[in-house]
Amino acid sequence: MSKHHEFMKEAIEEARKGLAEGGIPIGSVIVIDGKIAGRGHNRRVQKGSAILHAEMDCLENAGRLSASEYQRSTLYSTLSPCDMCSGAVLLYGIPKVIIGENKNFQGPEEYVRSRGVEVIILDDDECTTIMSEFIKQKPNLWNEDIGE
Repeated sequence: MSKHHEFMKEAIEEARKGLAEGGIPIGSVIVIDGKIAGRGHNRRVQKGSAILHAEMDCLENAGRLSASEYQRSTLYSTLSPCDMCSGAVLLYGIPKVIIGENKNFQGPEEYVRSRGVEVIILDDDECTTIMSEFIKQKPNLWNEDIGE
């Protein structure tokens, strides 16, 4: 198993936590120098939050990081990051984003690439299945999460 798949498994664990809490099953971890520095999952429902997507929760849980730490980091997300989360990647200069899947939702991947970020799509079946099942079961909640 590649290191990307190992860290994605951790993000999937976060997604499963979110689902178990009654939320949307998206998870994220941020890795610096080969170690997880922060982890999170979508907690918009659980916290009544407008912004706690998995990536935002992950960055918040990592705490304040220096510019040099962000520059050495990789952000993993089970689902393609939305505009808001992609903006955080650009703001903090995170150089690499590893995405579990982008079939259920595709954020501004090409724009993020055009800004110099390496974007890798793993096409992970588990990530795809978790989201597609959730979307079928709770389409209204999903549409709220992506602003539709």
